[in-house]
Order: sequence, then structure tokens, then C-alpha cells
Amino acid sequence: MVNSPILQMFARSPFKPMQEHIVKAQAGAAELIPFFEAVIADDWEAAEAAQKRITSFEHEADDLKRDIRQRLPASLFLPVPRTDLLEMLRLQDKLANRAKDISGLMLGRQMQIPEPIQAGLLDLLRTALKASEQAVSALNELDELLNAGFRGHEVDIVERLITELDELEHDADTHERQLRSSLFAVERDLYPIDVMFLYQIIQWVGDLANLSQQVGNRLQQLLAR
Repeated sequence: MVNSPILQMFARSPFKPMQEHIVKAQAGAAELIPFFEAVIADDWEAAEAAQKRITSFEHEADDLKRDIRQRLPASLFLPVPRTDLLEMLRLQDKLANRAKDISGLMLGRQMQIPEPIQAGLLDLLRTALKASEQAVSALNELDELLNAGFRGHEVDIVERLITELDELEHDADTHERQLRSSLFAVERDLYPIDVMFLYQIIQWVGDLANLSQQVGNRLQQLLAR
């Protein structure tokens, strides 16, 4: 009798816990939209509420991560290497952590976003979140891949999703470069310490897309085995 809920999920599907985890990570990252909107509106009460939701999702993702790491025995049969799944899990978890990092820093400093870069920062965030949503969609195909024996039409579907994910990450990179240029154009009018942290936030928002692409790359490596 399998008593662990994580092992029960693995018994139903060898990929179900991984899918559950990335859904939690994505849910936390998605809360950055209302968080940023509250920051721009100078509504710190709403920003704090959004940050608490982000932190809650990050904690839930952490709990799942620990369960998967601790309760998945090396002897349990898996159609892919256990180490590959754990590396993918690490990347997924960094997605949740980065969302928490962004909201925590901005809330703690009550950071003001200069009006000239507000729209660009939201554009970057939305593009990065499209990438993380695409990573979720790709991972949700793992059960179908398993049923198809990791070959045939299902592989083509996942390859297409990964290609689209790469394109979204490229779009995010473009947005990030443009945003840095926009900030550079106005940075002399801002306090230097504020400029430093704004560049950090821009990088971290871009990281959401980068990490999502890395999840897709890891999935692509599974297809190649």
C-alpha cells in the first residue's frame, strides 16, 4: 500500500507531481500582474496582499518540491532518469522563487516605477508570463508523451510548444533590452540607488522567461533520450 500522497501521484502518473509543482510556480508568478499594477497605482495595501499570495504559492511549491525529493525512491520505476526530473524540478522551483524575490524587494523598498518605463515593464512581465504559461502547457503533455512511447505525433506537438517557448523568450529578451534603454534615458533624473534596484527588477522579470525556456530545454533533452 502506497501511503505517501506524492507516491500516489507518481503511481497514477510518473509526471503528475512535476505538473502540480509547475502549476503552483506559475500561479505565484501570475500574481505579479496585480502586484505591479498596485505598485504603479501607489496602492501598497493591494501590493502587500498580492505579495502575500505570491509567497503562499511559493511556500506550496516548496512543500511539493521537498516531498518529491524526499519521498521519490530511486528504485521507483520511471520512464526517464530520476536525475533529469529532479533537475527540471530545480528549474521550476527557481521560477517560484524569482516571483517572490521580485515582489519582496519591491514591497520592502516601496519602489516607485518611473512613468516612462511603466508600460514597458508591464509588457516585459506579460511576455515573460506567456513563456511560463507555455512551459506549463509543454509539461502537461508529458502523460500523452508517455502513452505514445515518446515518439510519433505527440513528440511533434511538444516540439512545437518548445519552439514557441523559445520565441517567447526571445521576445522577452527584446523587451528587456528596450526597457533598459528606456531606463538609461531617464536614469540621471533618478536617485542612483533607485536606478540600481530598477535594473535588478528588470533582470529578474526577464529571468522568468529565461527559467521557463530552461524548463523547455530540459524537456527537450528528455525527448532526445
